[in-house]
Amino acid sequence: MNQDPLTLNREHEARMEQYYQFHARMYDATRWSFLFGRSTILQHAARLSQPQRVLEVGCGTGRNLCEMSRLFPQAELTGLDIAAAMLQQAEQKLRPRSPHIHLQQGDYGQPLRGDFDLVLFSYSLTMMNPGWESVLRTALADLRPGGHIAVVDFHDSHWPIFKQWMSINHVRLNGHIQPVLQNLFSSLLNQTIPAYLGLWYYLLFVGVKPE
Repeated sequence: MNQDPLTLNREHEARMEQYYQFHARMYDATRWSFLFGRSTILQHAARLSQPQRVLEVGCGTGRNLCEMSRLFPQAELTGLDIAAAMLQQAEQKLRPRSPHIHLQQGDYGQPLRGDFDLVLFSYSLTMMNPGWESVLRTALADLRPGGHIAVVDFHDSHWPIFKQWMSINHVRLNGHIQPVLQNLFSSLLNQTIPAYLGLWYYLLFVGVKPE
């Protein structure tokens, strides 16, 4: 019998919380070696605009929020994550830096305020299984008209064994995010880039909400 979406989402949140309780303390020390393009996507976003209100969905330990506080020094930054352990790391890292950064625990089932200039997803959408597509539609609703979405994430791999390994780490890797982004937003940047000689590809996408 099929489970209802609410039950599936709660089970997914519980799995993520358990996963990041273990990984939170070593996340920054290990992820640099394969989470490519995080600074690149922020630099592209900064060239397009200087947003005043920014949301990062799946902010983790706050690495991107730190960088955005330098790129957008006048902006109000909100970081949302379902994992308390990751937000604890972010709290330690961010509070001495800026009073304009706000952290919030929870899922992204509905818009937070509806007037963000920029919504960022950095290696978070491929871990939202189920729910990634509804989350993108929530982001669409949360952006002001003309606001931007920026996404950097895993895209695809030609190697089934690598896809299987990534699925063990809760990452879905089959090129599913790009076409939905293209459908919802007007593309300003849309690239897939090989990593480790093509073992996998990662996605860089910046789009604008239609007026």
